[in-house]
Amino acid sequence: MFHGWPAHLPDRVELWAIELPGRGSRLSEPAFTNMQPLADAAAAAIAPYLDTPFVLFGHSMGATISFELARRLRDKYHLAPERLIVSGRRAPHILDNDKPTYNLPEPALIDKLRRMNGTPPEILEDAEIMRFLLPILRADFSVCQTYRYRSAEPLSMPISAYGGTEDDGETPDLLEEWGLQTEAEFSLRLFPGNHFFLHSAQRQFLRTLSEDLSRQLPASSRPHVFPSLQTTDIVPDFG
Repeated sequence: MFHGWPAHLPDRVELWAIELPGRGSRLSEPAFTNMQPLADAAAAAIAPYLDTPFVLFGHSMGATISFELARRLRDKYHLAPERLIVSGRRAPHILDNDKPTYNLPEPALIDKLRRMNGTPPEILEDAEIMRFLLPILRADFSVCQTYRYRSAEPLSMPISAYGGTEDDGETPDLLEEWGLQTEAEFSLRLFPGNHFFLHSAQRQFLRTLSEDLSRQLPASSRPHVFPSLQTTDIVPDFG
């Protein structure tokens, strides 16, 4: 998912991807199905490495993970990113009233994925691949759909929100609500495309991300950027 990004980001930015259990090199580990233990584990894992300015980025489910991660780094480790960048996901205090899908029977879940238009038809029609992917997708859906926002003090760092102009689920008014989660600057940027605009409008998206990083981070540092990993690079995670 992120392999091509460094070539388009400022030279002084080092990209670190957070790989969640249940995928990639951690395939044998059980996937998280709840946001709270996921965020706790992620904070404990990265806190020892945060000895230089850093930014958190997350798309869709990763946006909520990054938000909860920023809270835990603040509350438990007295650490804060220079900026939180959230993409393709409504503000965490805005309830999603859609019916849960993580517990649907397999045919209904596959039909739901088909209607979301984020997975190539040839993948959905491959029974062997879907047997591999469905447990990961169910876990991701469960993380999102069982998430419950908890009120707390707003974050101290600026927040940038990105969205797609044709994303029917995560509309600009829902993205604007992220401004209530910070005491600092808030900005919203929209890109042509649907929920997966970071693929279809990748050049524009990466240029904007680079501008946000260049404007925010000290010139003398080489900051880390921690993006929350998506499910796979052919089946993006869904919020």
